[in-house]
Amino acid sequence: MHKQDIDVVVIGAGAAGMMAAASASQRGRGVVLIDHMERLAEKIRISGGGRCNFTNSRTHAECYLSQNPHFCKSALAQYTTTDFIDLVNRYAIPWHEKKLGQLFCDDSAQDIITMLKTECDTGGTQWRLGVQVLSITQTTQGFSVHTSREHWHCQSLIIATGGLSIPAIGATGFGYDLAKQFGLTVTPLAAGLVPLTFEPRDLYAELAGVSLDCSARATTGPQFRENILFTHRGVSGPAILQISSYWKPGEEITLDLLPEKDANQLFTEAKNSDLLLPNVLADWLPKRFAQAFCATVLDIKPMKQYSAAELTQLTTRLHNWRVIPSGSQGYKKAEVTRGGIDTAGLSSKTMAARQVPGLFFIGEVVDVTGWLGGYNFQWAWSSGWVAGQSA
Repeated sequence: MHKQDIDVVVIGAGAAGMMAAASASQRGRGVVLIDHMERLAEKIRISGGGRCNFTNSRTHAECYLSQNPHFCKSALAQYTTTDFIDLVNRYAIPWHEKKLGQLFCDDSAQDIITMLKTECDTGGTQWRLGVQVLSITQTTQGFSVHTSREHWHCQSLIIATGGLSIPAIGATGFGYDLAKQFGLTVTPLAAGLVPLTFEPRDLYAELAGVSLDCSARATTGPQFRENILFTHRGVSGPAILQISSYWKPGEEITLDLLPEKDANQLFTEAKNSDLLLPNVLADWLPKRFAQAFCATVLDIKPMKQYSAAELTQLTTRLHNWRVIPSGSQGYKKAEVTRGGIDTAGLSSKTMAARQVPGLFFIGEVVDVTGWLGGYNFQWAWSSGWVAGQSA
């Protein structure tokens, strides 16, 4: 088999891997970028409804989950949101801010993929797509990477193989297995940014497709005010995806279905009328939801027939609806993997493994998980860039 020497091997040609390859190659390092998939950066391609929510203007460390919440700070400070926006602007890619600091391409996620590929090509990165990595061993000079095409000898090895989310586009546990091979610890893994499911008896199946503004929280973590969406299997939508990263099986979630509104006031104003309760609530909630929700709490009757205690009970439930999901839709529908390579074994400044000289881990494979809204891409850009500067 053909043997080649090179400075840096990057495994994984997604967001973090391409950023690392561009960063290293533009420093003058010889770089080869290897990926087992034939198609480049599929996760970027499908992100943001095909328009790639490429970063968030409000990025800060509090938007990330990790056993060490401070770990992400150094990389995010070295390569910032502004740095990536400047790169996007340099390529004249049109973009817009949607809400909550989320930045999207005007046209297509392909613009970001093309930009990153061009950045790699500018540095002279070699491409190896559709190539399997068969084995990796440590040598006195660095690493020996045996692939289905060639045998590479390199000084530095950057692992950017992502997590377990969305196996249909090629996700595998390769990075975690390799970390363990070299003595690094992997924290417990779970699906993150994922729809939650309910038992059929708990689910308002007739509500599939109904969306409403909501303030949601898990037992731990912050409260998120965004839409929730009822599905045939449970609940989804931005607010649910956000809290799913904090939720653990068996725990309840709490939903305020009327954030910043006072249901008690609404009921008081309609107290002596002949209006049915769901019709009163329909001023503030989708009618289908109001009908189904009220029926689970009280008998449906005209407003004037309810006691104050009954309306107080309903008010409490509307502002503090506690439900226990039966599970999540898993990695198949998850946008990210929660957990990953323990940051205690990595340098926060360079992403290098402390005990294995020349070995780097970046992006989703690391125990750093961002909120929904471009934060995970920013982690990919920042961690990839700093690794490329040191590899």
